[in-house]
Amino acid sequence: MSKNWASTLRLPKSTFPPRPLPQHRDRYIQRCADDLYKWQAAHRPSGDVFVLHDGPPYANGELHAGHALNKILKDMILRVQVQRGRRVEYTPGWDCHGLPIELKAVGAAEGKTMPPASVRRAARRLAAKTVLAQMKSFRSYGVMGDWEGRWTTMDADYEVRQLRLFRRMVAKGLVYRKYKPVYWSPSSGTALAEAELEYNEEHVSRAAYVRFPVVGEYRETLGLEGFKGRLYAVVWTTTPWTLPANRAIAVHDDLVYHVVRVGDDAVLVADGCLERVARILLGEGTAPVILATVPGNRLAGLQYTNLLRGKQAAPQPFIHGSFVTADSGSGLVHCAPGHGFDDYLACNALGIPVSAPVDNDGLFTEEAFPDDPGRLTGLSVLHEGGPAVLGLLGDDVLDVHEYRHKYPYDWRTKQPIIIRATAQWFADVASIKQHALDALDEVRFIPEAGKTRLEAFVKGRSEWCISRQRAWGVPIPALYDAGGNAVMTEETLDHIISVIQERGTDAWWADDEHDPAWIPASLGDPADYTRGKDTMDVWFDSGSSWSQMDRQADLYLEGSDQHRGWFQSSLLTRVAAMADQHSSTTAVGLSPFKTLITHGFTLDKDGKKMSKSLGNIISADQVMDGSLLPPLKTKKKGGNAPPVRDALGPDALRLWVAGSDYTRDIVLGEPVLKAIHQSLVKYRTIIKMLLGSMHESARTAPLTALDHIALVQLKDVMAEVAAHYNNHEFNKAIGSINHWVANDLSAFYLEALKDRLYCADGGGVLEPIFMGFLRMLAPITPLLVEEAWEHRPAWLQQQQDSVSDPHHPLRQLYSEPVIDPARLCLDEEELRKAVPVLMRTHAAIKAASEEARVNKWLGSSLGCSVVLQVEDEDALGVLRRFADELETMFVVSSVGVNVHVPAENEVAWRVAHEFELGRVWVLPPGRAKCVRCWRYVAPVEDGLCRRCEEVVEGVD
Repeated sequence: MSKNWASTLRLPKSTFPPRPLPQHRDRYIQRCADDLYKWQAAHRPSGDVFVLHDGPPYANGELHAGHALNKILKDMILRVQVQRGRRVEYTPGWDCHGLPIELKAVGAAEGKTMPPASVRRAARRLAAKTVLAQMKSFRSYGVMGDWEGRWTTMDADYEVRQLRLFRRMVAKGLVYRKYKPVYWSPSSGTALAEAELEYNEEHVSRAAYVRFPVVGEYRETLGLEGFKGRLYAVVWTTTPWTLPANRAIAVHDDLVYHVVRVGDDAVLVADGCLERVARILLGEGTAPVILATVPGNRLAGLQYTNLLRGKQAAPQPFIHGSFVTADSGSGLVHCAPGHGFDDYLACNALGIPVSAPVDNDGLFTEEAFPDDPGRLTGLSVLHEGGPAVLGLLGDDVLDVHEYRHKYPYDWRTKQPIIIRATAQWFADVASIKQHALDALDEVRFIPEAGKTRLEAFVKGRSEWCISRQRAWGVPIPALYDAGGNAVMTEETLDHIISVIQERGTDAWWADDEHDPAWIPASLGDPADYTRGKDTMDVWFDSGSSWSQMDRQADLYLEGSDQHRGWFQSSLLTRVAAMADQHSSTTAVGLSPFKTLITHGFTLDKDGKKMSKSLGNIISADQVMDGSLLPPLKTKKKGGNAPPVRDALGPDALRLWVAGSDYTRDIVLGEPVLKAIHQSLVKYRTIIKMLLGSMHESARTAPLTALDHIALVQLKDVMAEVAAHYNNHEFNKAIGSINHWVANDLSAFYLEALKDRLYCADGGGVLEPIFMGFLRMLAPITPLLVEEAWEHRPAWLQQQQDSVSDPHHPLRQLYSEPVIDPARLCLDEEELRKAVPVLMRTHAAIKAASEEARVNKWLGSSLGCSVVLQVEDEDALGVLRRFADELETMFVVSSVGVNVHVPAENEVAWRVAHEFELGRVWVLPPGRAKCVRCWRYVAPVEDGLCRRCEEVVEGVD
């Protein structure tokens, strides 16, 4: 080149860095999260508020990627609502009571015995410290909300609201105390709710077939008048430790039973179980001898004895049990109403007493074997207790075997639980169940299967055990008289709540046992009463959180495990408090939520659920600091230099969330993060190019057809993305953005615009594209958007100084039109008809050019000319209409439409490509290469084209 023309070009210039600078992260978070939340709260209409109610995370331990998934999903939804012009309300909360925090607090005391008041103080300190640590992490993700107004279930005002809700339920008769079986965790020393269980599919029980002697006048009933031996009832149990609490044997009226000879004696067995039991009693190959066959309804009223009850115990009955089948065992079911829900219901209806000779630690009490208490007392029912019981039964044990089956475990201690009758407080679910189900008909579920899941949990529940035997929680405000009878009335509740308002819930445990301040004067002598020590189920705690709001929440969003947890407890407590259970109609708005969204769990790269035991937990910090990816390749600075990581910050974490189908379980690992990083780097590259190429003069430059096409494509993708955002389909929105970036923006418009940007007037529509791109990214990658806005050109910064709050580009990113309709001069409808023709032609030229490159005939696409042969009249009309811009659109040096194509011997090379509109010919250019713009349109070698000459003259 005879002259360096670089100084005459408009090359991109921007201060925007290729990677985010960690030292600026806090400032960007402050602007795009904290300041934004305050801005919208002050400037958005109070009559159009979107409320997202927080499902409180548990204040125990460090956060993991699943927590980030939840909080970021919420944040993206809130940001979309702000874009729609609404005010949003989001006050983060924490669940702070319960066993894990209590155990950790007690464990810190290194085995020292702690009174309840001390346990509560230690637990409160631990929870408060954890809340602050978790809040710091949540805020580091760029999550906006009312962090200063945060709430916890251990706040004094929260506890009082919860107690008032409890009082409303008591007044409606929905709370009562009963001695009945509940899930009991010996490892935790407390009752548990169904939602606090997890099921171990590999649990192994020591199962046994056991016989009980039938007594009384049964021979005539069964047609055994001539039989001289003894008759036994055979039962099968997977929990032999429950046999001391046996009070009946259940049979089914509609089953057929056989009396089968075994030696000199006989046993009762259901017809469908005969083959199975015969193998155990008689051995393989021995045919059973049936002495009699009777229907099940003939057995009701027979009696038997259980030697574990003691020599003085009365005979026990055979009863009908609807739950009895012939699918397993013998068709006769041992009933221990103190250790089984079905057993309890069947026996309670007949007035059969309930017994559960097991203490809080899961050890047998003296009642387990009255004739010799020392034989069982103190033995663990889950360990040595079962074999000890079978040892006492001696020859009446017919078979013992291992049985692998699904068994409930305490989800916190990961230890097996038992079913045990205790005196507990219950909430009546049965009387409000239908109202709760009706309320769900008004709720939008995402995914829709969430409704079926939540309904199933509600349908399967009739009572809710709401009492726990721990110190760290909200007290159940019950008084007990000298006889141990519970006293709970509206008067006592009002009085106790007033004292708690004055002294706090800690005083319930810390005050003297007979402090008269807690006893209403109407009860008489305060010395006759004591305060109960039970606390409320933590699901009742967190489920009461809706009471903070004066309206339905627009959205609840949590993990799918909360169908049986917080979603259900929130629904039941609200319906219990607000519905008239005696009415057949349900008021609108009973559900605490209008929309309910559930997300899946986070999985590692191998598809395994993350857990501490597997050691595959991934923290959000690992995603943000890039430590899960290989280090960047950098120039060697010495053997001891630490590796440089590609730390793309919170936006990398947020883009992982947005790009995932959160309605299913979500994979997180190196392959996924590599794709996320590639997308973010692509976004930054394009933003840097836009920032460096936007010129103020472009605002008044005429729009070309190419510009109009770019605006139509931008308009379409923004509408598409907005629709996905409104449906909370962030992964689809990201897909639309990425497709637009790759195909419409990068491969088409920016590629075609470079010549005009760098070599001509610098026009185009980069400013609306920049604004539209940021608007689409704002809910997903707010730090990137804030950073891009900070690096906008000086002329744009000066212009925006008049905005009332320059820290927030809200008028541009949230309110003002991206495209100024006054600048559009082409008919949009006609343009839309033309775009498919132009894009198909563009693709055909690309394909033909690529073949020329493979043959090393072509380098830059500008190094060729194109001839289009098109027969379709409509397509031909489009190409001729935009003939003046075809070279620019297709980034070639010339385009001819239906003109002569040189023969092979007339050119150095040529490529033909068939496409649906006709044929494309790619040929060597017909003129010389311009040394400034590199188009092959110059009249002579090493010269300038006519346009470049005019530009250079203007510069000079």
